[in-house]
Amino acid sequence: MEILGTTLRICVDDLETSVFFYERLTGTRAQRFERGGVSVAAVGCFLLMSGPEAELEILRKVTATIAVKDVDEALTTLTDVGAHILAGPVPTPVGRNLIAVHPDGSVFEYVDRKASAA
Repeated sequence: MEILGTTLRICVDDLETSVFFYERLTGTRAQRFERGGVSVAAVGCFLLMSGPEAELEILRKVTATIAVKDVDEALTTLTDVGAHILAGPVPTPVGRNLIAVHPDGSVFEYVDRKASAA
């Protein structure tokens, strides 16, 4: 499995104020989308999320987002090394993802930029 990078996940109360700060910090423009009632802004290596507390409570359990070349390959590797798959692979607005619990109990999201074959 080829890991391409990681994204730091940050739950925020005020998305607009946070986007302004992180755009200035990174020198990049935010890419925005909505998912499951949560407003999301990707700014550089930061993934800012704002929305209902019930949704954010779940999102806070994910340590980080790991970009991979292929989520299907990640699924095979993760399963082979003893990870437990909680969800996915499923399509997202920017590719596909899955959520896995590592044997040490940490939770990670794995994403690729491949369009869904559906």
